[in-house]
Amino acid sequence: MYIPSHFKISDTQVAFDIMKENSFATLFSQHDGMPYATHLPLLVDNDQQSLYGHFARPNAQWKDIEGQPILAVFHGPHCYISPSWYETKTAVPTWNYVTVHVYGQVELLTQEDEVMESLQEMVAYYEAPNSPYKLEDIDDGYLAGMSKGIQGFKIKIDKIEAKAKLSQNILLPDRNVS
Repeated sequence: MYIPSHFKISDTQVAFDIMKENSFATLFSQHDGMPYATHLPLLVDNDQQSLYGHFARPNAQWKDIEGQPILAVFHGPHCYISPSWYETKTAVPTWNYVTVHVYGQVELLTQEDEVMESLQEMVAYYEAPNSPYKLEDIDDGYLAGMSKGIQGFKIKIDKIEAKAKLSQNILLPDRNVS
């Protein structure tokens, strides 16, 4: 990713926070010699320096992803910036945004307990704290049947790049600070 120095986020914890707050990511790999992308939620494990997720088994991306370099893109807040917002009339439109790119390798989860633990963590993360829904309340047979339709995976993080292009290069009087 192209990152001018004034847009670079160097603090890894800030990057992890962005990933947690914007956890619906795009996962890129190669499939049959072509770029392939899947949009899916990814959970961050700071301690393990890993991401966790699940493919739908009919999605062919998981079948040859193991061992190849991947890219996961987390899109944070973004918006169009109009030149009409600036005091100066010598300006062009731009786009402000926050994004994190994660590079790594996928390991498919083959143990049923690993997959179930990952599913429980995902449900716990996304369900409201006071939600009556609990994955452990679902009939074991039903859950076992449904879990056959997914392929769990773990991404070991090799590299993180993070960028916040938020008009830092614009003079303060011209920034729309409200």
